[in-house]
Amino acid sequence: MNIMTHQQELQHVLQVMKHAHLQAGPASAALRRDRLQRSIALLRDNQAALIAAISDDFGHRSAYQTQAADLLTTINMLQHSAEHLAQWMQPEAAEVPVAGMQARIEPQPLGVVGVISPWNFPINLAFGPLAGVFAAGNTAMLKPSELTPRTSELLAELVPRYFAADELTVVLGDASVGQAFSALPFDHLVFTGSSAVGKHVMRAAAENLVPVTLELGGKSPVVVDEDADIAQAAERTLTIKTFNAGQICISPDYLLLPQSAEPAFIRAAQTFMQQAFPTLQANDDYTAIISDRHYQRLVDLIDDARAKGARIISLAPAGEADFNPLTRKIAPQLILDASEEMTVMQEEVFGPLLPVKTFTAGVSEAISYINAHPRPLAAYYFGKDPQRQRQMAQHTTSGALVINDVMTHASLDSLPFGGVGASGIGAYHGIHGFRRFSHAKPVVIQDAAGTSNLRLRPPYQQNSAALSALLNNAR
Repeated sequence: MNIMTHQQELQHVLQVMKHAHLQAGPASAALRRDRLQRSIALLRDNQAALIAAISDDFGHRSAYQTQAADLLTTINMLQHSAEHLAQWMQPEAAEVPVAGMQARIEPQPLGVVGVISPWNFPINLAFGPLAGVFAAGNTAMLKPSELTPRTSELLAELVPRYFAADELTVVLGDASVGQAFSALPFDHLVFTGSSAVGKHVMRAAAENLVPVTLELGGKSPVVVDEDADIAQAAERTLTIKTFNAGQICISPDYLLLPQSAEPAFIRAAQTFMQQAFPTLQANDDYTAIISDRHYQRLVDLIDDARAKGARIISLAPAGEADFNPLTRKIAPQLILDASEEMTVMQEEVFGPLLPVKTFTAGVSEAISYINAHPRPLAAYYFGKDPQRQRQMAQHTTSGALVINDVMTHASLDSLPFGGVGASGIGAYHGIHGFRRFSHAKPVVIQDAAGTSNLRLRPPYQQNSAALSALLNNAR
């Protein structure tokens, strides 16, 4: 089936949903809350099946990681929206220039929102945006990743049990379907994935002037300052670098630390891995790489770095292979002496490889390095001095900054989640998602006197003196 056929079929589905949305009128708070609660019920009722499907898609995926990141975190997002949406829906009073006039801002649903979700967290990154989409009174079409086919097929089977077709529809298919999906005239389009694909999605959406939220990635740095607790930095960085085997858009992508601290960091990393993963290849807590292609890409990154002068320190348990093509499990690898000509420093890693660069001129050198590259989705800083913490915050630009930890911001519904520059456009989570998927509609009620309107009515000479006074007294 060609792209044009896909587009025609999907266009029909979208038009039916748009018509239903307009016919129904603005969704009540009760209906929005019900849609969110049905989303929660879908995840809770089918958690065992979802855990099994995701693990099958990965070759092996830690059940705990699925429960924590794909189920519990997502349910919390949905529940947070359900609890707060009535408050978020309230009109906001606005200032007016003359007494008697009224003005307010009413959040209005956009309509039908398209969501293109990736494979690495196939539930969280599908239903997470829906927490804002449904809270704002919209309906949605979801295109999950073809790289997690069992999970995507399961969602396509489950969603109709909980939602009418004009509330939430799942679209299955390969990249050609995704291409057709991104070209539809949605009222908003959310894409989570690589920067390279994000450019194509934005280009396709632009043909219909569809506003986009792009959650991309990039290279999220970790800066370890001279006064940092090295063991703490190593433990907290590797906690996230090993979670989902580093297949996370906000996973640490490279590490900058003082040259003198490199030996201590290596020792701390080895100690952490010995304690956390005494075995790895047969360990149910450690997740496989999603596909043979991604596995080989990561192995090639290691080989390329070694060939270009990197020192590779494997954190595999004693007696175990660094990586195994049968299990597609790759032990964390420290890539020391990382340099710009290495491919691992040119593209997002998305795996358990951690390039390490050292600096000798203080944290300013690290900040200059970060600023010489595209803006990351997240940045992480380890250090105790409040002044240098502020320096990191004020002199770098990233989607988020976490101090003395890694990835903590993603689970806080009170914070916006999104990128900046090359790492994305727009943000959601909590009230920020509600606002992202709402139109802030100004509503003005003119008073009986119509004072502001009268100033614009000819003949103008009778108002010129008053206008001059206003100009001369303008603040």
